[in-house]
Amino acid sequence: MASDDLLSPESSGIAGVEAASVLADEQRRRMYGFVRRARRPVTREEAAAEVGISAKLAAFHLDKLVAAGLLHARYESPGGIRRVGRKPKVYEPTEADIRISIPERRPDILAEILIDSVLTHEPGEEARAAALRTARRHGEEVGAAERTRTRPGRLGPQRSLTLSEAMLEEHGFEPDRQAPTELRLLNCPFHPLAARSPELVCGINHAFLCGFLAGLETHGIDAVLAPRPGQCCVELRAAASDNDKPPAGGDGGCAKHLESPTAETDEGPTP
Repeated sequence: MASDDLLSPESSGIAGVEAASVLADEQRRRMYGFVRRARRPVTREEAAAEVGISAKLAAFHLDKLVAAGLLHARYESPGGIRRVGRKPKVYEPTEADIRISIPERRPDILAEILIDSVLTHEPGEEARAAALRTARRHGEEVGAAERTRTRPGRLGPQRSLTLSEAMLEEHGFEPDRQAPTELRLLNCPFHPLAARSPELVCGINHAFLCGFLAGLETHGIDAVLAPRPGQCCVELRAAASDNDKPPAGGDGGCAKHLESPTAETDEGPTP
């Protein structure tokens, strides 16, 4: 899977909440389960019979599921049998993957990075080094894709953070702009895995965000390990010098992916 797909929260966050709210209705939920179990296109009459309601009411509920992105609808003769007249409307499930987490968690990002690190492991390379290398590459691809999409031109420190903020918010980091050139991340999308292995997980997170800044071609901003209780272990802030620094990820806070041996403090690990 490409890195831009990796970070696409297709049915998480607000979309996930909206889809789940549609399934809060018992009849709608039963029809959705019936369509999924059928493994074939289902007519509204079949769904109505399953739940014990009228075909008209079933059509209303089924179309709500379509609007929520949970079902596809099209006109087709069931079983491929051609009949005279208009083809009936049929429904089948989409590939929606609904995930709701408050605060948001994204273990899928770590899973993709670790799988790719195994698949691209180089001879003699340590496992942790492979994971950090892969995390940075994924971040670079995401940043480059964002740059291609937005075409921002040269990015100084403040614009770098402004453009980064939207991506970080979308994927659950809960960015908090403390100053024009300081962005703290109030949520760790990788908890509780970060609490289990802070050195590895925080290192991957740091490498990924360094790669993102490099791919976005930011100037004067570093991703820096700065663990705080209850927050992400990384923050984005102005580099030591803004004078024509190369894109973030070469020097400064991104020179090493893990300066601190742990993301824990005296008050405990990040959540």
